[in-house]
Amino acid sequence: MESQGSPVRYAMSTIPSIFNSPLPPYTAVGGTERAASTGLSAVLLNRGGRYPRRTLFQELEKAGFDYILSIEGPQERYDLEDLSGRFPFIRFILVKEPISPGEGINLAAAELSSPFFFVLWNDYRLFNGLGAAKIMELFGGKRLCTVPAIQNSRFELLHTLIMPMFYKGTLRVLPKPPEWENQDSLFPYEYTGVYDKERFLRLGGFDRNIPRLHWQLMDFGFRAHLWGEEIRSTQIIRLVFDGVTPAADNTADRSYRLFYLKNLAPVFRLDHAHIPIRCFPRYLAKAGWDPLSAWIEFSRERRWVRENRNRFCRDARSVMELWEQGAGT
Repeated sequence: MESQGSPVRYAMSTIPSIFNSPLPPYTAVGGTERAASTGLSAVLLNRGGRYPRRTLFQELEKAGFDYILSIEGPQERYDLEDLSGRFPFIRFILVKEPISPGEGINLAAAELSSPFFFVLWNDYRLFNGLGAAKIMELFGGKRLCTVPAIQNSRFELLHTLIMPMFYKGTLRVLPKPPEWENQDSLFPYEYTGVYDKERFLRLGGFDRNIPRLHWQLMDFGFRAHLWGEEIRSTQIIRLVFDGVTPAADNTADRSYRLFYLKNLAPVFRLDHAHIPIRCFPRYLAKAGWDPLSAWIEFSRERRWVRENRNRFCRDARSVMELWEQGAGT
């Protein structure tokens, strides 16, 4: 899909081949001019609905982001030529097939030249007028991801802080509102946050092989903590959202199995991690399919852990122990 009169580029992936999974096909339209020089760009995820795009783009322009990347679904967009002319610093990422939000963020990271990017949704609004320059001054270079506070129109804080816990032997998450500054969160709520692009790329981004959103976020968050990165909250950056967040689907399907193998199965010893072969019977019981197929998947993810064994700083047991002690990472 091309918009007549708009600059079009066909971009190549710069995401590391940690997952041996290429980026989905896409076209980049516009984004020929830099609006500011703060080092922070905005990445806009779209979940549908009739939201005033011009108003949102004007707000983001006023906030002083270098560029804005808008992740567009495969549906036809008839306003791109007009918007590209009015907002030359906006780059529209046009995908040719439906993708997960994590895949969209991977695409944005591949396209961006700014060292930091702020992911938010098209139905969020910046609340306290905190501009990109101030965000960079306060949070630039501190950690992998800083998660903002989000409130509804009644000024009530949403449960954006994600805490892991085991309940009756099952891993669950407990969302809660942030209570103080700089609290640990397992993963960024709804993918929203200020990301350090270099750390994000080094971590490998979001795994497109895990399409179910709950487990994609769980995989990203656990991998971050297993590899020594930090995801923390702030109440200084505030967004407003007065919609209804879709309920998380945590069905224990193949997405869960991949999450389990990459994050819960590895054991950390001395200075590296590995998946013991003795884990296979337990995995086979979880997989619920024929032994040969289960062995192929188990072996593939075991090889991935072996290739990345020196990136691990701890295993899942240590992560949970730290959280139970109230120290997070």
